[in-house]
Amino acid sequence: MTEPMPHQLMGYDRAITMFSPDGRLLQVEYAKKTVRQGSTAIGMICSDGVLFVTDKRIVDTLVVPESVEKIWQIDEHIGATASGILSDARVLIERAQLKAQQHKVTYDTPVDVITIVKDICNLKQICTQSGGLRPFGVSILVGGIDANKPTLFETDPTGIFFEYKASVIGEGEVEIEEILHKEYDSELTIEEGLGLCLGALKKVLGENFSIDRIDAAYIKTADQKFKKLSKETIERNMSESKAPKKIKKK
Repeated sequence: MTEPMPHQLMGYDRAITMFSPDGRLLQVEYAKKTVRQGSTAIGMICSDGVLFVTDKRIVDTLVVPESVEKIWQIDEHIGATASGILSDARVLIERAQLKAQQHKVTYDTPVDVITIVKDICNLKQICTQSGGLRPFGVSILVGGIDANKPTLFETDPTGIFFEYKASVIGEGEVEIEEILHKEYDSELTIEEGLGLCLGALKKVLGENFSIDRIDAAYIKTADQKFKKLSKETIERNMSESKAPKKIKKK
């Protein structure tokens, strides 16, 4: 009896609109693999806001670290980070920035995070069922402050999105997700969350870890302003070893 041919040899991965016999869209699955090969990005809801920490993965010593952008401001109260093909991310982020400004002009109120997330995911979904297109090879973490409450969403190449308390995407996803399950607590402050994220990245990256390749930003619930952390602040947090202790539940 002859063994069944792999789906790739049968051509099911050549068109985005073609399902394989077992109900898979192989081009979309390839896009998700691209995300897992991207540099690590972490998003976290803290007691006083939302935090983003990411690895910029500087692969050439001649590259200026400050020129590599992996955390973006969408609006004053919304930020995002990504893993995968960053040029794909840039297109989606610029679309989200435009959507936020249009909402402000039209309704004279700040756009809510879920509206931005749905708009990004609508475009991602269209690219999973339209001939001549390819899926966006990027996952994006979008977070911000809605009604004085920090929120965080993860979107993937399929156009699916979920709300998270803490999430990680990219090459370090498996290891850091395990750390987050053990160490994350919603009562952590942004400063404590930063210590947790830096410790997790250091553990995963090992000898490749460097402050130069770390980017971080936060939005506090109090002022609802997107702010990037300086290299000095990140370095100080790392040197003081402010890894949070596990908070006891009452």
